[in-house]
Amino acid sequence: MSIFVPDEYRARVDRAQEMMEHAGLAALLLSTEAEVRYFTGYLTRFWESPARPWFLVVPSRGDPIAVIPSIGAHLMGQSWITDIRTWRSPQPEDDGVSLLRATLTEVAKGGRIGVPSGAETHLRMPLETWQALQPGHDFTNDAGIIRRLRLIKSEAEIDRIATICQIANAAFDRVPEVIHEGLPLSEAFRRFQILLLSEGADWVPYLAGAAGLGGYGDVISPASDLPLVQGDVMMLDTGAVKDGYFCDFDRNFAVGDVGQTARDGHARLIEATEAGFAAAVPGARACELYHAMDKVLTGGQGGGDAGRLGHGLGMQLTEWPSLIAADTTVLEPGMVLTLEPSIDVGEGRILVHEENIVVTEEGPQWLSIPSDEEMVPL
Repeated sequence: MSIFVPDEYRARVDRAQEMMEHAGLAALLLSTEAEVRYFTGYLTRFWESPARPWFLVVPSRGDPIAVIPSIGAHLMGQSWITDIRTWRSPQPEDDGVSLLRATLTEVAKGGRIGVPSGAETHLRMPLETWQALQPGHDFTNDAGIIRRLRLIKSEAEIDRIATICQIANAAFDRVPEVIHEGLPLSEAFRRFQILLLSEGADWVPYLAGAAGLGGYGDVISPASDLPLVQGDVMMLDTGAVKDGYFCDFDRNFAVGDVGQTARDGHARLIEATEAGFAAAVPGARACELYHAMDKVLTGGQGGGDAGRLGHGLGMQLTEWPSLIAADTTVLEPGMVLTLEPSIDVGEGRILVHEENIVVTEEGPQWLSIPSDEEMVPL
């Protein structure tokens, strides 16, 4: 069943079709989970299986058409979509190709068909399927329509993101209840996921973190079975989901005395986050947030190996834009961002901090409760 009322999705289609007209597109062909869900509300974990392709055709006029495996017809039928065309899948000899070709021919009538093609997009279909679709159809990029639409969140979307942020805030507050010195980091990860679920998250598709004396080497490695010891900084970074929308922020915890270098580094991260927050006003550019944070972190020398200091957030853990020196995306009300500064604390160790914010007409607002300069003790 859809998360939002049908009018929310119809408004998205209306905006897409207005942009399609200006771009000279007869249809959009969408094939990834986020793209299909954006226009339909079709929320399912079944996308985890790569066995079946799923398609949505958005015509320049009229309602979208779902071209999907028959196993998904009942759930799609609970959405606002009424034109649902199915085939039995998997069917290697023709896994929806002929049905999709016929639909595109009917809808596009020889016109150009836009497909999301830029950074952070992909085609979720076999290469053989894509090649089989080419004859008789004029495929091109989508003129950035999907990116533009998803960049600005509706009030309903922002409410969902705020809700999962509140859930994660509550889970982080409870970390000292269940995580302590001597506990293996792998068990700390498990217990934190349980906290997130118990506070109301639907699932926790992303949990990263690390622990080490005075800092850690990276924030993407799986949790080890090494126990937390005195002097460790433990970081937990979650992308938990509620109603199909993500939060993405982290917290650093101190196991005993982590040392002055780590304490100073963490305070610098909070200062950088506040600088990024202050810069996040309508009309500013993404690169300005980057420079505001980097000035605090490195004196403006250009950041570290993380590559960016934040990103967009919404139906996916990371979305456009990237807070980098080269991104000139103009901030507008409705954009949801992460602020994610990192700092080198020496001897191959780093510290990372992350918060979630939304840009409004009045300026930025926190979605996560901003952390204090002092790490929470364990």
